[in-house]
Amino acid sequence: MTHRVAVLDKELCQPKKCGLECIKYCPVNKSGADCIILNEETKKAQIDENICNGCGICVKVCPFDAITIVNLASELSTDKVHQYGINSFRLYKLPTPKKGEVVGLLGRNGMGKSTVVNILSGNLKPNLGNYSDPPEWDDILKFYSGTELKSHFEKIKNEQIKASIKPQQVHNIANVFDGTAKELLDKYDERGETNKLIKKLGLENSLEQRLNELSGGELQRIAVAVTASKESDFYFFDEPSSYNDVFQRTGVARVIHSLANIGKSVMVVEHDLTLLDFLSDYIEVLYGVPAAYGIVSSVLSTKVGINVFLDGYLPTENVRFRDKKFTFDASTSSDDTHQGDEIISYPKLEKKYSSFSVSIEPGTVRKGELLGIMGANALGKTTFMKMIAGVEKPDSGSINKKIKIAYKPQYLTNDIDVEVISVLEKSNGTTIEGSVEEEQIIEPLKIKKLYNKSIKNLSGGELQKVAVTSCLLQKVDLYALDEPSAFLDVEDRIAVGKFLQKFVRSFGKSAIIIDHDLQLMDLVSDSMVIFEGTSGIEGKATKPMPKQTAMNQFLRSLDITFRRDEKSSRPRVNKDGSRLDKTQKDSSNYYYKL
Repeated sequence: MTHRVAVLDKELCQPKKCGLECIKYCPVNKSGADCIILNEETKKAQIDENICNGCGICVKVCPFDAITIVNLASELSTDKVHQYGINSFRLYKLPTPKKGEVVGLLGRNGMGKSTVVNILSGNLKPNLGNYSDPPEWDDILKFYSGTELKSHFEKIKNEQIKASIKPQQVHNIANVFDGTAKELLDKYDERGETNKLIKKLGLENSLEQRLNELSGGELQRIAVAVTASKESDFYFFDEPSSYNDVFQRTGVARVIHSLANIGKSVMVVEHDLTLLDFLSDYIEVLYGVPAAYGIVSSVLSTKVGINVFLDGYLPTENVRFRDKKFTFDASTSSDDTHQGDEIISYPKLEKKYSSFSVSIEPGTVRKGELLGIMGANALGKTTFMKMIAGVEKPDSGSINKKIKIAYKPQYLTNDIDVEVISVLEKSNGTTIEGSVEEEQIIEPLKIKKLYNKSIKNLSGGELQKVAVTSCLLQKVDLYALDEPSAFLDVEDRIAVGKFLQKFVRSFGKSAIIIDHDLQLMDLVSDSMVIFEGTSGIEGKATKPMPKQTAMNQFLRSLDITFRRDEKSSRPRVNKDGSRLDKTQKDSSNYYYKL
């Protein structure tokens, strides 16, 4: 038996611009029943799941890709936790909070992580799928009798649970609190921990500034500090790594883990696998179809949970949720040193500003090579990229070779009301539909279905993918990408990373990438430049080094060690102070040996 899920993306559904193909070609409609109709109020298509036969014709004929039809195992229909309305997103099963442990939620965007957070914190009452006549608390408790979640919901019902949530969109904090960082921290300090948190999160220089003057990374760490300083039973951190460099990410991880150490329940949603590995005691995988439905897996150990996610197969539930597994090559690309032609070489470069200076050792970028750039924030990485791209002029040392460079900036703006396709065509210099570029770049990056969407309506992840695509569509010698992983979920990060590597090698291109996701940088880089120094004052960059040498040097500065997972070959972080961690540090081997 199957249980039908029919979801309509109301933003994409545009009945005025189509010939109502879904209604016209539906075989159930043709037989005289009303399976798909045009809703009188919303003027959008509406699908009756009870009589839909799941043929999928409407999905194929809809010109705007607005319909998703999925056939699920009927057993799941009894596990429905929440549904927002007719033909809308639904969530099956819930993760269970664990006292004294950090539970990581791992899954694609649009799988219901926000719904999970809202339900477990008491902000959203689960309707068990009955959106037209929502159940009372007694029915909800009866539904969960005999499970660990029952006592959790009893506490929510009796208003005995206090939840502290770090939101995903930290920029909104400045809109709701008009004051300095210190004033905000003092206002919420219920545990008397603020001074310790300021130190652990490196916020000493941000305290006197007003919130609207702070960078994204500072706002993110202040949000983590505020969330951690409240006295609660239950802590949620939604994407705590965004905007922060690797040093700041490890600080954030240690703060979050310290809450579990004092017996609190902690849940984290995070797309940086290195951080999730370092941070979590358990993992629950969310799978399904983005924006249609999400299912929460049973609880797994961190190692098994991440490997299951990369495999796309849940052995305990015998469910395959992705048709291909993600693999990591066991040999690093630094084995085959690049002998390609030189694309650009630069001498020692120096640039001085009124309060900041940066110096960069000489180096070369070759054809078919990906140069990774790593280091803390505010050391001059973006300045270096701009000097290579010719956007900024160095004070000493000049880049003589005039090459064409496409540059994807770190911060993206989405305030323009134009369709995605016209932005891509502008980069490509010609029409996209039916072109070679569509097949080689746009289809692998799964951008096609965004063609008719307006830039201003894109999510952060969609905007990032469009920016990366539009950079790669330009006909140039060198691609410079600043933080291509920001806002992408784990699956997209790996897919974009693998695509960049393939694109550069297959077409004899070259790329420079700045990113703070260690796993992504390990996956894509052939050689690396490391930036060191004092943030905001002075930056120094090494010459390009083989990946293994560079990663070892960088991990030592972070005081964390990597090993290879014996099953998936992915880099794994050793737990702080574990036997392997100590052994590797003693032998100064911070990055796994091959």
